[in-house]
Amino acid sequence: MEMASARQIAAVPYYAAQGGECRLFEQAHASRLPLLIKGPTGCGKTRFVEHMAARLCRPLVTVSCHDDLSAADLVGRHLIAGGSTVWCDGPMTRAVREGAILYLDEVVEARKDTTVVLHPLADDRRVLPVERTGELIAAAPGFMLVISYNPGYQNLLKGLKPSTRQRFVALTLGYPEPVVERAIVEAEGGCAAPVAASLVALAQALRRLTDHDLEETASTRLLVMAARLAASGMPLRDACQAAIVDALTDDADTARALGEVVAAVIGDA
Repeated sequence: MEMASARQIAAVPYYAAQGGECRLFEQAHASRLPLLIKGPTGCGKTRFVEHMAARLCRPLVTVSCHDDLSAADLVGRHLIAGGSTVWCDGPMTRAVREGAILYLDEVVEARKDTTVVLHPLADDRRVLPVERTGELIAAAPGFMLVISYNPGYQNLLKGLKPSTRQRFVALTLGYPEPVVERAIVEAEGGCAAPVAASLVALAQALRRLTDHDLEETASTRLLVMAARLAASGMPLRDACQAAIVDALTDDADTARALGEVVAAVIGDA
């Protein structure tokens, strides 16, 4: 489990708003409502949450969910220390006690028993029952539950039940409009404006492809990685091959087809 411990963020991380998502987050926090963020891989969901936690001056606890993540991993467990058994809070319990923003990234990847502990935090009760200690912890002021997932990966086995979804205010993020995406790539990739424009044009072309069996398309994250390689001195076409084409597929025929799109849009740069 990847977990960023609760901390006060000193500087506001860069984030280019796509619309009214910042206002929605602020109003959900003020109204003590949980938030569900939907969007494709690499569109900026995690950066958005980091940005908003800093804007709201709240500590942030982030958990990257996976298929072995259990409710005990979130809530806590008894551990043996110094010859005795002691209780150790998990990241969810710490966030509830501290009034932090708790962000569960790709929540549908976690085991189904995690849903049980989300429900009392995501409704008007705002409490966390800790079964193993008998505690019923009321969320401290400022606490907010935020979850995210990629709808493109949803199936019958990995999806949120209606009883869970309907406890959350929902926000859908996509890839930014070209003008916004160019600004992001330029700022985050440290590249010149023409390079950012070329990369966004490439992404637009790749996202229009429908005849290749790709699980994901070129994300803003991949564009930033390519921009950083180019800014370090790598030829832009080589940077696109390494950071975008080879990251999207292992299939030689598909990689060749994507490379042809790179050649058509980027040329020999």
